[in-house]
Amino acid sequence: MQQTPATEAAPRITKETKNKIRVNYEGKLSGWDRFKLQLTSSSFWVDKVWYLVRFIMMIGISFVILSPFLSKILRSFMAKEDFVDATVSLIPLHWTFDTYKAIIVDNQYFKAMFNTAWLSLCCALIQTFVCCMIGYGLAKFKFKGNKIIFLFVIITMAIPHSTLKLSLLQHFVSFDIFAVQSWNMMGPIQLLTKLFTGTAKTLELTGTNWPLILMSLAGIGFKNGLYIFMMISFFRGVPDELEESAYVDGCGTFRTFVQIILPTAVPMMITIFLFAFSWQWTDEFYSNLFYTGLDKTWLL
Repeated sequence: MQQTPATEAAPRITKETKNKIRVNYEGKLSGWDRFKLQLTSSSFWVDKVWYLVRFIMMIGISFVILSPFLSKILRSFMAKEDFVDATVSLIPLHWTFDTYKAIIVDNQYFKAMFNTAWLSLCCALIQTFVCCMIGYGLAKFKFKGNKIIFLFVIITMAIPHSTLKLSLLQHFVSFDIFAVQSWNMMGPIQLLTKLFTGTAKTLELTGTNWPLILMSLAGIGFKNGLYIFMMISFFRGVPDELEESAYVDGCGTFRTFVQIILPTAVPMMITIFLFAFSWQWTDEFYSNLFYTGLDKTWLL
């Protein structure tokens, strides 16, 4: 004969059970009754007060962030009289477009913006492809001097640009390939000019876009050391089996690089392109260094 316990254990009430009972209870009440029930709850008032505090904080932070921009925008519409008037602080009394006219017409804003965009785009595209080739060569090919070249890449990241200012300027003021002035060694350009004109001359590239383009082609442009380091780190993570399978199918080194390796590096290439374009756009060091003549600026 089966024995039954004298006392049965009471059912355990969990948090889920309480929530279910609460939902069933509030579901039978009207909207006004539920609202009055919320007014008597302390958690309701705590949530509303915290919501109000966050809203006020967001309004204050937004005002602090946007007020400088709003001030600049409104001041751009001020006339000369408003700038000398002590009673005018934010909203102009005499609205005018003279500032925008001076920027767009007198300073040729759109022409300068187009030239800057064109130069930044060219340098970004060149740097992206050149840094990909250099990074791929240093990451996947083992040759004598590989580590030394990689060390030079790291050094270019550590040396400040201002250290090379005078040497870069002197190099492009009298530009010639492989010419060493201290040894009186003439380069190809000097040899050609001496052959045809009788006088050895060099090229003056300051005031043109050629210094930045040539530096990008040589892999020593603005922040190129960082781009090469990024590509080396990326290509070291690419499996060697991809190259080996391409070589077995008869692909050469360059074809393997273009058709197999580059498609895998598209995300990194996009990152480098965006960095190169934005940093070239905002660069002032090389612009102030090489563009010394307004009459030749932006000319190739």
